[in-house]
Amino acid sequence: MNLPTDLKYAASHEWAKVGDDGLVWVGISDPAQAALGDIVFVGDVKVGETLAAGDVAAVVESVKAASDIYAPVAGKVVAVNEALADTPELVNTEPYANWIFKLETTAGLDGLLDAAAYAAVADETR
Repeated sequence: MNLPTDLKYAASHEWAKVGDDGLVWVGISDPAQAALGDIVFVGDVKVGETLAAGDVAAVVESVKAASDIYAPVAGKVVAVNEALADTPELVNTEPYANWIFKLETTAGLDGLLDAAAYAAVADETR
């Protein structure tokens, strides 16, 4: 299971990090993309929308299923990864290099799981 230790994780299988731009970058974890299978769509992100932690922020669809992507922290959606519109499979090949959306927030990442704690959650949900 590939879980970079420099990221934080939500129990709902999103990863988050504060990027060089000061924004929170959000994507889905390697175990999540593996469970979904071949991803064919990433979208429904609404730039400008203010979200509470746990609100639905996006949708990922695969050949097997559709899954909601949740905001791991409260904030305002300020960017969407446009590259995923044409090549959603990038989430399968490099889940940690391909963020889905960015949040502007003052919440920080303190309430999220570290890699070890998320590994336990991911193991339970397999």
